[in-house]
Amino acid sequence: EVQLVESGGGSVQSGGSLTLACLVCGYTEDFYTLGWFRQAPGKAREGVAAIASDGKTLYADSVQARFTISLDNARKTLYLQMDKLKTEDTAMYYCGSSNPPVTIRSPDYGYWGQGTQVTVSS
Repeated sequence: EVQLVESGGGSVQSGGSLTLACLVCGYTEDFYTLGWFRQAPGKAREGVAAIASDGKTLYADSVQARFTISLDNARKTLYLQMDKLKTEDTAMYYCGSSNPPVTIRSPDYGYWGQGTQVTVSS
């Protein structure tokens, strides 16, 4: 059974940085896509960034050039480096797993973590 456990959320001021981590347990597939999503109160879950097993990455326009997704295969951990944070980045952040090709469409994902809260204040 695939389990995804997020960590690293917290509160930060606008312009600051945070790094989220997602420990991926029980995943045996050689071909995969792992992604980060977020959901603010009253809004739909939206894709933020994803990385596939072939190394391809995909970012939402709203985070392009500010966020960086990476995967440490040895530690089985997915990361999201978030820089130049804005108040509109405030949300619960989730990691999820899917199949290739790289995608940030929520319906394409089958497994989800419990989420970690990110709050950005002005």
